[in-house]
Amino acid sequence: MDENFPKIISVDDHVIEHGRVWLDRLPAKYHDVGPRTIQERGDMKFVGGVFSYEPSDDGQLCDWWLYEDKKVPQTRLSAAAGFDRDEVKVTGITYEEMRKGCWDPKARLEDMDANWTEAQMCFPSFPRFCGQVFMEAEDKVLSDLCVKAYNDWMVEEWCGDSNGRLIPLTITHLWDADLAAAEVYRNAARGVRAVCFSEIPPYLGLPSIHNDYWEPFFRACSETGTSINMHIGSSSKMPSTSADAPAAVGSTLTFGNAMSSMTDWLFSGWLAKLPDLKLAYSEGQIGWIPYILERADNVWEENRAWGGFGDKVPEPPSTYYYRQIYGCFFDDVYGLENIEKCGIENICFETDYPHSDSTWPNSREVGAKLMRDLPEDVIYKLVRGNAIKLLDLDFDK
Repeated sequence: MDENFPKIISVDDHVIEHGRVWLDRLPAKYHDVGPRTIQERGDMKFVGGVFSYEPSDDGQLCDWWLYEDKKVPQTRLSAAAGFDRDEVKVTGITYEEMRKGCWDPKARLEDMDANWTEAQMCFPSFPRFCGQVFMEAEDKVLSDLCVKAYNDWMVEEWCGDSNGRLIPLTITHLWDADLAAAEVYRNAARGVRAVCFSEIPPYLGLPSIHNDYWEPFFRACSETGTSINMHIGSSSKMPSTSADAPAAVGSTLTFGNAMSSMTDWLFSGWLAKLPDLKLAYSEGQIGWIPYILERADNVWEENRAWGGFGDKVPEPPSTYYYRQIYGCFFDDVYGLENIEKCGIENICFETDYPHSDSTWPNSREVGAKLMRDLPEDVIYKLVRGNAIKLLDLDFDK
């Protein structure tokens, strides 16, 4: 079975930006305030769904990002590839300790070859999963330059010499929907077909998707065939139950924000208004999807008199899911047992390199075991075919 397993096209991986991504692209006058790195010791912990850290003379040596008044450490959880499971802890890490594939595109391609992976799309690290670092900054002129510098680096340096194997995923201007739209058009003109967005914008202090604020951005994505990609944690808030809950509680509940976000979109009216718009949920797994679709359809049918969605959602919500939304998984037996309800055309496989949940370098073996009872044509769609369709890739044409 493993020998016949399709080459993986992963829709959720991560890049650790090297220390000169912004220094190489920003005007010199911003070099003392723009993103740059230093090496210091520090302590960090993850409790109650909150990651906290501080410099400490007795802590772990690690590389830190500096930006305006921010000081953010690199962590082993984000660069776990190559470490034994028992060594993957909430602790600092330096670039020298990381596997080179975390930040070097040529080394990344070698690690992809070792993992039966033909292509992958990478979410950002320092900007966070939808670029919210630049939204939070004081100097929005610099923020604009930082967003564009990241996207130029992503397209030209990270993906540029990969022959299409590294798929560009850009960030955008979360603080201004018109600027966000313009950046989508700018990147689409050079072949980009994916952009990051927050799963629940109000958690970032931004307008929800239930009004017209985001229309320029959504319409730009629809018109250019640019998928909106929402990673768990892209609202800077992970599900948990209390401030003292162990990290295992939040890790079990990671799908919660994706579930809430999808429900938002199903009742927002945007999917009916923009039928070419595509959404993708990363690292949320898939087993919860059938029930949410069932529940949303029942609410649409039974509670329409007071549901608040009026005429914006003319068809059952599941209609829009099967037409326009994608989920992804790396380990979800229950979801695969119910793959027809999850949507054979709607689900993609991921390897999550180099994060702590990654199946690297055994993603082929893991995928083959998970999908061993599925027909070959279904396996093909989950492992690469649906990603090709979602991202308008040139493979297999």
